[in-house]
Amino acid sequence: AFLDLTGPSEIKGVWKESTTLPCVYVPVEDFVQQMLKWIVVHDQSSGTVFRRDGSGDHILLSEYRGRVSVRKDTPGDVSLNILNLEVSDRGTYTCQVTWRASNNSLIAKEITSKVEVVKVAVTKPIVRAGELGLTVPAGARTSLTCMASGSPPISYRWFRSTPGGKGLLLSSQAELAWDSLQPSDAGKYYCEAENR
Repeated sequence: AFLDLTGPSEIKGVWKESTTLPCVYVPVEDFVQQMLKWIVVHDQSSGTVFRRDGSGDHILLSEYRGRVSVRKDTPGDVSLNILNLEVSDRGTYTCQVTWRASNNSLIAKEITSKVEVVKVAVTKPIVRAGELGLTVPAGARTSLTCMASGSPPISYRWFRSTPGGKGLLLSSQAELAWDSLQPSDAGKYYCEAENR
């Protein structure tokens, strides 16, 4: 278990969210990390995503600029964090670490993780009422907000129930707002949330 890298062989990341590709080792006293590389192989192409050496951190593939980082504050944790995961990020990622021993010899180890990007169905929405709640005096201004999570884009629709009929479409926004409520606005409202 001497200077071994550990991390999962497969990672499922959620599209448009951030994900971490773990790569961790236990530091050993006489060995100093010289170089860290994260290398990706996509369907058609490959390249070095990230390199850390004596001169600092370098992001070498432009499509990852501003989206990838490796922690600095935890010795031995060289996991790659990717923000705003794209479908094109899927592929095989190799974490490669080189150490220099006290006798100046070099040791290199690597592990590989396969990354899949998944899309998530929208959750059942929840409705958030405005500050006044669901019982509101006439003339007041209020709103109902429809909230759901899942892979973007999420579209929302607000309906008002009609007796014995189908809902009346009121809005295609997440928020349904009234400037001045009237008694005739009392009733049942529901929202739908949908993604691809």
